[in-house]
Amino acid sequence: MVLLVTGRCESTCWYCPLSEEKKGKDVLFANEKRTDSEQDIIEEARSIDAEGTGITGGDPLTCMQTQDHIRSLKSEFGEDHHIHLYTQSSDIDKIRSLIEVGLDEIRFHPPVKVWNKIDETDYPLLLETLKDLDIDVGIEIPCIPEKENDTLALIRSLENLVDFVNLNELEFSSTNWKQMVKRGYKKKSDVSSAVKGSQEMALKILKSDFKVPIHYCSSSFKDGVQLRNRIKRRAQNTAKEGELITEEGTLIKGIILAENPLEVLDELREYYEIPDSLMWYDPENDRIEIALAVLEEICDEIDYECYGIEEYPTADRLEVERWPVKDGKD
Repeated sequence: MVLLVTGRCESTCWYCPLSEEKKGKDVLFANEKRTDSEQDIIEEARSIDAEGTGITGGDPLTCMQTQDHIRSLKSEFGEDHHIHLYTQSSDIDKIRSLIEVGLDEIRFHPPVKVWNKIDETDYPLLLETLKDLDIDVGIEIPCIPEKENDTLALIRSLENLVDFVNLNELEFSSTNWKQMVKRGYKKKSDVSSAVKGSQEMALKILKSDFKVPIHYCSSSFKDGVQLRNRIKRRAQNTAKEGELITEEGTLIKGIILAENPLEVLDELREYYEIPDSLMWYDPENDRIEIALAVLEEICDEIDYECYGIEEYPTADRLEVERWPVKDGKD
């Protein structure tokens, strides 16, 4: 599970991909679900059979509740629920407090401006201190094409102080694209949000001779494998009997739009004897939802707007497609 505990951060990284909904704001998201409830976080973790949680931001160390979230997750799911956290902070006291309540792993994201002079910062002493504590420590940074030499310098300086280095493919987002274009970056293809040259840089670094393990996560792997698997697990755990699960993990069903959906729902249930498991009221969208096969059987007999839809099983229920249902076949 991805737990964004705040959108606030003391750094101003020009490549930050956070959306307008999150960036710089005190918000809490469990995957795609915005919440302020520990119970919602637990339920979201259960819905995807989460074996662990990645705590992110903004910077989680700017959030007073981060310690509470770790304690809550460990209490609910046990010590085997692996929790890692991303931060730029070098505040050892805050980090110690998180380790004490169960943080298993920390991934540092030093500001780009210090990559080639990391020895002049607090990070080496911090990492040396953490070696004596019960926590896995790594560096996780994006592959910025013109920063290859700085990236190599960073890894060489810290390779004896960390357990791993993660390299991520740099990506365009709705909030960073102006800065990306300003710096001359281009997408590597028409169907990808990844920056041209970022992956080539990562693969070159992977061939370098370092003592520390180096891992690379591409944009396509993150979206096509990690996200897809999470969505499929959520679909399996949350889909109603009347919702069909596709190979991609999306849900297909029918919807009926009416001015008084609750009254219409009762009328249809009584007249057609449709069980609750195959037709129900959706309060979020104020509409009737129904198994598509059932809707196709009755749509020609009812005087309401009838559609088939495909949507993600995530909390935001992003709609992928909508089509009118006519003659029970379209």
